[in-house]
Amino acid sequence: MNLDAKIPSGPVQNKWDKHRFEMKLVNPANKRKYKVIVVGTGLAGASAAATLGELGYKVEAFTYNDSPRRAHSISAQGGINAAKNYQNDGDSVWRLFYDTVKGGDFRAREANVYRLAQVSGAIIDQCVAQGVPFAREYGGTLANRSFGGAQVSRTFYARGQTGQQLLLGAYQALSRQIAAGTVAMHVREEMLDLIVIDGKARGIVTRNLVTGKIRSFVADDVVLATGGYSNVFFLSTNAKACNVTAIWRAYRRGALFANPCYTQIHPTCIPQSGEWQSKLTLMSESLRNDGRIWVPKNPGETRAPGQIPESDRDYYLERLYPSFGNLSPRDIASRRAKEQVDQGRGVGPRKNGVYLDFADAIARLGKSVVAERYGNLFEMYERINGENPYETPMRIYPAPHYTMGGLWVDYNLMSTIPGLHVIGEANFSDHGANRLGASALMQGLADGYFVLPYTIGDYLAQSKLEKIGTDHPACKAVETEAAERTAKLLTAKGRRTVDSFHRELGQIMWNKCGMGRNAAGLKEAIAAIPALREQYHAEVKVVGDGEDVNQSLEKAGRLADFFELAELMCRDALVRDESCGGHFREEHQTQDGEARRDDDRFCHVAAWEWRGPAAEPARHVEPLEFENVHLTQRSYK
Repeated sequence: MNLDAKIPSGPVQNKWDKHRFEMKLVNPANKRKYKVIVVGTGLAGASAAATLGELGYKVEAFTYNDSPRRAHSISAQGGINAAKNYQNDGDSVWRLFYDTVKGGDFRAREANVYRLAQVSGAIIDQCVAQGVPFAREYGGTLANRSFGGAQVSRTFYARGQTGQQLLLGAYQALSRQIAAGTVAMHVREEMLDLIVIDGKARGIVTRNLVTGKIRSFVADDVVLATGGYSNVFFLSTNAKACNVTAIWRAYRRGALFANPCYTQIHPTCIPQSGEWQSKLTLMSESLRNDGRIWVPKNPGETRAPGQIPESDRDYYLERLYPSFGNLSPRDIASRRAKEQVDQGRGVGPRKNGVYLDFADAIARLGKSVVAERYGNLFEMYERINGENPYETPMRIYPAPHYTMGGLWVDYNLMSTIPGLHVIGEANFSDHGANRLGASALMQGLADGYFVLPYTIGDYLAQSKLEKIGTDHPACKAVETEAAERTAKLLTAKGRRTVDSFHRELGQIMWNKCGMGRNAAGLKEAIAAIPALREQYHAEVKVVGDGEDVNQSLEKAGRLADFFELAELMCRDALVRDESCGGHFREEHQTQDGEARRDDDRFCHVAAWEWRGPAAEPARHVEPLEFENVHLTQRSYK
């Protein structure tokens, strides 16, 4: 299969402008004749649905939540990047582009990354116009702070609630279109499958989470904005309902799945406190801006942190990476924290954390300044752990957080199924093997506000689409398949809960395909996961029925897809016999313990093709070319 990324020709600075001019347009009077389905109403989905509605398209938006305001985007607390250079500290579109390509360990497309940096400033303007309350300096200009992997301050923030405030901005834009009648909002409606007719995406099959009714919706284009799949690890920072079903079902209908093994482990999360915990809590990376990370020098240290003198502390990030210090990128900061804990220097009751200390910042800035910047995060930490971070260092440890893999898309954000666009975290396109902090919000809003509205028009203007209804045989066939899958889960008469299977799958993934992977472990996982999946379908117990609210049934369907995804993640990780970013193969590291890439063999995107339940998927390759940021060993020292 030839993976044509459709990257425009010419200098990277001009590609997007050139492409926008060359794309076909839909006459404004004709836009109302086209219907677009948007699945997911987080930052990417809400911004896309609002913008498409504003342009005049008929939009139907879907979320399994009871309101778009409950999308998981609200949890991205720290900030959003943009190359505004308000600090006059040397930032530029080119530097943001450079930092992002380098931060992703040279496994992202240059053209996509440059476009992302290029439109980043417009995102801030859009959000300010919407009333998003970004922090401001005394003089009235927007404030910035630093995030990992960068030596400039380019992160705009609204205290520790940036994701929530941005989502409110997108939500109000969406609400305006709902009131105007251009967007029909469907809540508590979960996508179970994709309808493909004559090779094109033409609709979705959903299950109403209140009534259990399974039905079809058809359109001229389908947009998936359904987020990532970190919940495959069971314990993650994602909301419990985040899942992979929408993009996984699209994969099984013909969309290729790119780089599934690229998972981001976020370095600043609250450590696990018990065996029966179901979720982990993310603290913001912005805390590393002023907090200092350290561990006791002596393994097995029993003294309280306040009793450990400076001479017995190891500020290991500052020691190892003097240039970036505590602002080293997430993949590196996570691996170094794991290294300290593995060597016996972990802190806390379970010895599974490192300290994030604000004592110096409070002494330097004063408690009020620290409280102004991070007060709500400190309060959240104290409520969870019962410790006051103003007086005692926080305890943090890495946790699964974001997935850089996702459905393969070309430069137009279209998958290998014509008419199926994929945006935000659900696609693979912009971050490579590691995402820099504050770039997730940037990509979600860039895709929704500023990229998709152009490219979707180009597709519709060039496509001849027959009018179809929900009585089309293809719709009925997919509905039947979805109903049969649901019924199968309900008829299993086992004795184990869905969560018990999910927890076991998560332990396999964390141990074999987590922060460190090796060939032997991955082969063990590839053997263990199908056996556990088979056991799951025979022994799971799903209580209740399919005609009412049934969260056990919802979780059961999602876990069935997580099993298949987990196997693909391990296959991808095994074949990619190199280390890059969040994919750290223990066999391939430098003498200093850094990731060692193999550009000769793996400077490419790996995209997998579904070939049936009994067949191994096929691996396809899209070569990556670096004309502007030359391949080199990453160094933050």
